[in-house]
Amino acid sequence: MRITETIIIVGLMWIIELYNSSVGHSLGMWGIHPRSVDGLIGILVWPFLHANVEHLISNTIPLAILSWFILLRGFKDYLIVTVGITIVAGVVIWLVARPAIHIGASGLIFGYFGFLVAAAWYEKSMRSFIFAVMTVFLYGGIVWGIFPQATQISWEAHLFGLLSGLLFASFLGPDEEHKTP
Repeated sequence: MRITETIIIVGLMWIIELYNSSVGHSLGMWGIHPRSVDGLIGILVWPFLHANVEHLISNTIPLAILSWFILLRGFKDYLIVTVGITIVAGVVIWLVARPAIHIGASGLIFGYFGFLVAAAWYEKSMRSFIFAVMTVFLYGGIVWGIFPQATQISWEAHLFGLLSGLLFASFLGPDEEHKTP
């Protein structure tokens, strides 16, 4: 039931973090640097880089659960949503965020949250409704993360991840595969 893909995705982030830890977290320089040519590469890799092991620990369980929910819809949807959120949110972060290095899977988690909740609205299926209820029940409190709090937390990644998830739910909206008869 798509557990293997979830383990691979989360495992990949852990492998990257373990390597990053071994090189003094120097991979962080590849995060998004807003409005900087050097920061453009970050648009593709920002969710895979973390400030430290604690940062990745805080992202691991929500990432695994919400990834799994989307993977249950199918790998194609998962790929579209993940790549879409990464690039769309990444571009907007690069264009408008405050000067800082923006990294971490939390923006992707917010995108998954937005996607799963909005998919229920667009698809109007029992399956998507159940996923939305479970998502809100488990992680509804994260919505406060779209507001500025600590300076080391990219609320911009949270906000633009969430908005990107909403956008991709509208793109993948009702189709024959997700409609309830």
